[in-house]
Amino acid sequence: MEEINEGLSNINISGDHKKNRIQVSNTKKPLFFYVNLAKRYMQQHGDVELSALGMAIATVVTIAEILKNNGLAVEKKITTSTVDMKDESRGRPIQKAKIEILLGKTENFDELMAAAAEEREAADAEEQG
Repeated sequence: MEEINEGLSNINISGDHKKNRIQVSNTKKPLFFYVNLAKRYMQQHGDVELSALGMAIATVVTIAEILKNNGLAVEKKITTSTVDMKDESRGRPIQKAKIEILLGKTENFDELMAAAAEEREAADAEEQG
């Protein structure tokens, strides 16, 4: 039991995990899952950091562009880098591209979200009636 507690206390010492970070995979969830999650994070935190490695980078860029084109987000910062990883099939070290895009809420974010919620409620009421 002591080992487990010691292990838990060692987790996240670097402080690298942020509450407003979404690590995007292009295989695990559909695109609009991440778009909607990013909207929710912006509502809660005022901004969101989208992060991806390798082939998922295109997905992150698409998510950011959807949010920007809908008038919900503005780019605050884009960071690119390479990360050293182990190739699971061969066991040798490889480098993967990494991108982090920090998006902030636009001035009319709350208005647009409220209008979208009203539209959904109206559509729901129409279906019920």
